[in-house]
Amino acid sequence: MSGNTVDMVTPTFRFPVYTVERLVFNEVLRVRDRGGNSVTVGFDMDGYALAGTGRGLHIASIKGVIADEMRFESGLTKATMRVQSLCEKRHVRRANLVLATSRYACAQIQKLYAMPDEPHIVPEAIDLAQWRRLLQSNLAEPAVDKFIVLSVCRFYPRKRLHVLLRAADRLRLKIPGLEIRIVGNGPEAPRLKSICRSKGLQGIVSWLGDVSQAELASEYNRCHVFCLPSVQEGFGIVFLEAMASAKPVVAARAGAAPEVVKHGILVEPDDDEALAEGIERLYVDSTLRKALGTEGQQFVRQFDGPAVAALFLREVDLAASNQAVTCTA
Repeated sequence: MSGNTVDMVTPTFRFPVYTVERLVFNEVLRVRDRGGNSVTVGFDMDGYALAGTGRGLHIASIKGVIADEMRFESGLTKATMRVQSLCEKRHVRRANLVLATSRYACAQIQKLYAMPDEPHIVPEAIDLAQWRRLLQSNLAEPAVDKFIVLSVCRFYPRKRLHVLLRAADRLRLKIPGLEIRIVGNGPEAPRLKSICRSKGLQGIVSWLGDVSQAELASEYNRCHVFCLPSVQEGFGIVFLEAMASAKPVVAARAGAAPEVVKHGILVEPDDDEALAEGIERLYVDSTLRKALGTEGQQFVRQFDGPAVAALFLREVDLAASNQAVTCTA
């Protein structure tokens, strides 16, 4: 639609250690790229080898600030993420243009990578037309005898799913038919399932694992409320999915959630009592549930794919113009 040609470059080498794979990929990029493209875009740490080479306009698009995410990890995971964060730091400090998904992410990039200039914001996008088709073709009505809370994420410490489990423990006697349905998987799975067993939540919590897009749409249709108490989100695409499904959101007042969840319930981070109260409030007030769902559905329109793509292209055009003026001068 824009008249531009886009070449996608992805890793072809596979290694057991993810960080090694990314490092090899970037070194291959260094050799492969000869400046044939007028603009190159690298995501997160990928592209650091192209930044500052003078081979054309290079954009660092940061979807997740690795140094920020790393704060919540430990052991080998934290050590490998530290290497990735050093590459990402090099990327943003040498790129011609840095894009981030939220004001929160911009602030963290400046703080953790000692970057003097503020990045520009291009938020995450959702293909609303495609999402609506998925919702329509995977209808699932909420059960009349259930109150379903859906959560979708990778199981990392920063997602704070254990706080949701503690909130469920508080709510089991207050909400008849309470069901917590959790989509995803990850390194925290054994610990979380152990907490679930220790609290006797097996009859309340359903671990769904990784699901297809069709199954995911069905889960959004089925739930009454979406909840993710994460304390670190650079944006939070799952919030867009929930809002596009007209579902009210309960989230922690942390990271970029306050920027994205404008029509939902925000609670203090790491506070299972407050989280339980937020969920219970939506349980007892169906009018509020519907109102927040409707407001969120209107709000999410600004993140539709074509609108975000247009914003991205404007940022690229402006950066290209500034570079041309600098070169001429």
